Amino acid sequence: MGEIVVVANQKGGVGKTTTSINLAYALACLNQEVLLVDFDPQGNAGSGLGVTVADGEKSSYHFLINVAPFEQVVRQTSNELLDVIPACKNLAGAETELVNIRGREAMLKKVLDPLRSMYKYIIIDCPPSLGLLTLNAMMAADSVITPVQCEYYAMEGLAHFISTVAKIKQFLHPQLKMDGGVLTMFDSRMNLSKQVFEEVSRFFGNQVYKTPIPRNIRLAEAPSFGQSIFDYDPACRGANAYIQLAIEFLARRGAKAEDYRNFQMTGGTAVNYDFGG
Repeated sequence: MGEIVVVANQKGGVGKTTTSINLAYALACLNQEVLLVDFDPQGNAGSGLGVTVADGEKSSYHFLINVAPFEQVVRQTSNELLDVIPACKNLAGAETELVNIRGREAMLKKVLDPLRSMYKYIIIDCPPSLGLLTLNAMMAADSVITPVQCEYYAMEGLAHFISTVAKIKQFLHPQLKMDGGVLTMFDSRMNLSKQVFEEVSRFFGNQVYKTPIPRNIRLAEAPSFGQSIFDYDPACRGANAYIQLAIEFLARRGAKAEDYRNFQMTGGTAVNYDFGG
């Protein structure tokens, strides 16, 4: 059965959608069957992979409210192992529409659970809030990844989000686990980035991924071309970082070092991720 992973943070501008897109694509590059669910009304996860929703077409909103089957909402991407369910602006009104529906917090879980047999990983990109959409995503998920920008308040933000996940686990979803925080926009030239990474890693330990995502202009440019970083520039530092993040993600789930030690992207450089041990 496939695992459902939520990528969420209550704060915007921390690299959440960039991480959703490129982690999903990197996993597909590593021969994992992946579905990316765009659950943010802005629809950036879909458009960042070149998938847009025209007027009259079905989206994650229609899938959520059960008026369109999976076959009508799923789209292929440039990687045959990665599918995406794009979002549309109608999703913005879902929180108001669902407020009086019994079991509203479990609606996404009901429609995603049957897809577990089709994919190894289902990754959900959430809006930058802790509203009903994000709660639906967490109720559907097995684990949560939260991107955190390498800045002064990173530790405070991660602590707050871990606390939120703990409350959902305690009162609503006992099986939910915090997979880890991912530090984004890391600049190795800045002492602040290094200090934040060291402090957050020391304080939260294994709840932080060892792979930071660098501040990289190519990562910022790729979405405007409707491409993942692996289509746009597979040789750049951003692409290498997301491949390493995906390998670390798989290592946390029992992958062996030798399976990916010499992995190489087409046109890119070989990855030599240190699994430790």
